[in-house]
Amino acid sequence: MPKRRMASLISGALILAACGSSNDTSSSAAPPSAEASAPGDQTTPTDADTPTEDPGAGAPSDTEGRTAGEPFSVEQIESSPVEVTTSGLQVWRDRSAPDTIAAPLVDYDELRSGGPPPDGIPPIDTPKFLNAGDVDFLADSEPVLALEIDGDARAYPVQVMTWHEIVNDTVGGIPVSVTYCPLCNSALAYDRRVGDQVLDFGTSGLLYNSSLVMYDRQTETLWSHFTGQGIIGELTGQQLTDFPLSTVSWGDWKQANPDGLVLSRDTGFSRDYGRNPYPGYDDVNGIPFLFEGDVDGQFTAMTRIVGVEQDGQAVGVPLVELEGQRVITGTLGDTALVFWWTDGLASALDTASIDAGANVGATGVFIPEADGTALTFQPGDKKTFVDDQTGSTWNVLGEAIDGELTGAQLTPVSHVDTFWFAWSTFQPDTTIITG
Repeated sequence: MPKRRMASLISGALILAACGSSNDTSSSAAPPSAEASAPGDQTTPTDADTPTEDPGAGAPSDTEGRTAGEPFSVEQIESSPVEVTTSGLQVWRDRSAPDTIAAPLVDYDELRSGGPPPDGIPPIDTPKFLNAGDVDFLADSEPVLALEIDGDARAYPVQVMTWHEIVNDTVGGIPVSVTYCPLCNSALAYDRRVGDQVLDFGTSGLLYNSSLVMYDRQTETLWSHFTGQGIIGELTGQQLTDFPLSTVSWGDWKQANPDGLVLSRDTGFSRDYGRNPYPGYDDVNGIPFLFEGDVDGQFTAMTRIVGVEQDGQAVGVPLVELEGQRVITGTLGDTALVFWWTDGLASALDTASIDAGANVGATGVFIPEADGTALTFQPGDKKTFVDDQTGSTWNVLGEAIDGELTGAQLTPVSHVDTFWFAWSTFQPDTTIITG
C-alpha cells in the first residue's frame, strides 16, 4: 500500500477512535473528559453537537475554565482534531516555564500530532469489571492484557483498550495505569505513584516515534508510554515503575483465572468494541504511521519483536524465531531468561474484526527458576511447556498446572510485544537473540 494512502487511513482511524460512532454519546457513568457528558446535560455538548465551523479557531492555548487535575473538556478542545493538535503543540509549550521546568528530554519538534486532541481518545478513569464467568463478548482467541498484582488478577480486553489506550485503575491496592498503543502494538502497565503524588494519566494527542505520549493531570508533564519516562514538563526525567503485563488469549487467561476480573465494555462511552480501526496495519512489509526515524534493515519496520529492558540493557527476540522454536533462552546482564510462545492468539491489527485476526500467538518471559531450583524447558502441546527437571507442565502465564510443581509460579519479567521500528528506536543498543 502506498505510504500516503496508509497514512491517510491511519489518520482517519485515529480520528475515528477519538470521535467514536456517529451516534456517540456518553452515559451518566462517564468521567469528565474530552468526550460528551451525560445525555441531557446541556452544559457540555456531545460529539455530534460540537460545532465544526472555523476549525482553526479556539485551539486550547490556555486553561481557562479548566481545573488542574481534570481532563480536557469539549469546550477546551477544537472540534477539528487535526487542526487543534497541529496547533495543540503550543498548549504544552505554553505550560513549560523555563525557570521552573526541567529541560525537556525530547525536543518539541520531535513530537507529532496523532490527530485527536488531548483526551480526544478518552482514557477510562472509573473502570468497571465483570467476573470472568460473566463475560460473553470475547472470543477465545481474542487478545487481553493480563495483569496480576498481589493475587489480584485482571484482564483488559484489547477490543476496549484500542479505543481508550489508558485505564487508570487500582490493582492489588496499587494505583496503576494500564496502557496500550495500537501504532506500536505495545502494552505496558505503570505504577501511578511518583514521590508523594498519585497521578492520573490522559492521552495528549501527540506521538513520539509513532508511540503514544501520555500526560498526567496533576502536573501536565508529558510522558512516553514506551519508556514510562517524563519527557517534557515538571516531572521530566522521572521514571515510572512498571509491572509485568502480558498479551494472551482470552481463552488461556480465563482458564488460568476463572475467578479473575475483566474490564467491562460499560465504559461510559459508545464505541464499536470488537472492531479494529487499523485493519492491515501489522503487515510485515507495511510502514508505521508518522514514524520518521531510520530502520536499520536488519528487519522490516513491522517485524514483531519480544523485547526486554532492564537497567539500561535490552534484548529482543524476533517473533518468527520464537514461534518456530517455542522456547528460547537468553540472559540480560546476570539474569537468566526464558522466552515462550504459544498458539492461538489473534492479531488485534490484522482484519477489521479483532476476533478474526491472524494467529500470531502469545508470548511470556520468565526467570526460569522455581522454589530455588533452576529449570530448563521444552515445548509441550500447543499451549504448554514442560520442565526437564520434574516433568511438570506449565501454561503461558508461568504457572505449573500439572506434575510435581503444580501451583508453582515462575517470576514474570516485564516485556513488550511490539514492532521492530519501535523497539530499535527506543532501544538502539539492543542485543538480538535468535535461539
